[in-house]
Amino acid sequence: MKPKSLSFLFVSRDLFPPFRVDVAVLFGKEMINRGHTVDWVLQSEADCQKAYKTSWTGGEVWVGPTSNGPKLVNRAHRHLRRFVHTIRNSTLVRRRTYNIVLAKDSFFSALIYLVRAKLRGVKFIYWLSYPEAEASFYVYKEGMARYPLVYLIRGVLYKFLLYKLLLPHADHIFVQSEQMRQDIKAEGIAEHKMTAIAMGVDPELLEFDKSCERSSASSGPPVLVYLGTLIRLRRIDFIIRVLAYVLKEAPDARLYLVGGADAEQDIELLRQEARELGILDAVIFTGFLDRRKAFEIVKTADVCLSPFYPTPILNSTSPTKLVEYMALGKAVVANDHPEQKSILRESGGGLCVPFREPEFAAAIIYLLKNPDVRAAMGEKAKSWIHAHRVYEIIAGKVENACYNCLMN
Repeated sequence: MKPKSLSFLFVSRDLFPPFRVDVAVLFGKEMINRGHTVDWVLQSEADCQKAYKTSWTGGEVWVGPTSNGPKLVNRAHRHLRRFVHTIRNSTLVRRRTYNIVLAKDSFFSALIYLVRAKLRGVKFIYWLSYPEAEASFYVYKEGMARYPLVYLIRGVLYKFLLYKLLLPHADHIFVQSEQMRQDIKAEGIAEHKMTAIAMGVDPELLEFDKSCERSSASSGPPVLVYLGTLIRLRRIDFIIRVLAYVLKEAPDARLYLVGGADAEQDIELLRQEARELGILDAVIFTGFLDRRKAFEIVKTADVCLSPFYPTPILNSTSPTKLVEYMALGKAVVANDHPEQKSILRESGGGLCVPFREPEFAAAIIYLLKNPDVRAAMGEKAKSWIHAHRVYEIIAGKVENACYNCLMN
């Protein structure tokens, strides 16, 4: 017989307070609304010299200290403090009554929680949202790492911990997409113990302030928006080159890059690309914005952009930006990334093209010239998201997987 409610100890590399919607909304709101409880072991986002305990969304949070800073020594110190904090609080598995220990994107510390959960007879679920091991190898091989040896060593260790220890012994595994599920299956992990939980949207996004929505028939300069990280791995210079093509047909178009990167040099590379093409004045770098301000900019868009550089690493991701654009009723131009291709085919909410500048630009120009088409796509997009990708719906899938795990 399944318990009336689930009680989680959630251990993650996400910072406190969490901002990723798959944590903050899925577990911090929707699972709570279903009557479950979640306690958290997280690290502070802001500088904090001493660990402390607080409450959040009805659960308790053990918050670890943080020393922020851009240098390697700062990063190493921050990771060390997180590791020590997480290990110290692994005793919660023994001291508290939980029926599930959920570790997300942790490696060394997750192994300690796995052992403690097994000794305690508590189910252990691992959540992999990003192929960290493969990404470390890729960044090293492509020469994009600031500290190449660190990335190489990390890739080796993460791959061993993940595929030899954590995933084989986890009671269940949440992965980010069906593609990731197949990739992990190829590493020898049983397919039946994995559930793909794609990215969704907060139901409140569908009710976002309509007063800031811009008519698709607006007579102002065309606005293109990209929302997301600008790190080199994402190859956002592609969008800069696409814009150069678009400006030949729509010379007053403007591109908003809404987001930032940990390394300022990644942003400077994009500026340099635009400068060399003579289109820097057409690109607006907003930097990191809070979610509401970012969505206000998305609302002004004529066309939203979701390019994913075609690598095995990014092919296994579940794009957040795509579903957020669609939830806001925006037509999208995306490339043929596995999940994007599937969503746009099912929803009719945009155009899916190869990851090549001329084709991507042609799709943008087509939508700019056909406002009725993009308005219809935006309506289809919003309807599809409401039916398939709000976290109210996704939470039910997570809940069922957890109940099945407890009963097996």
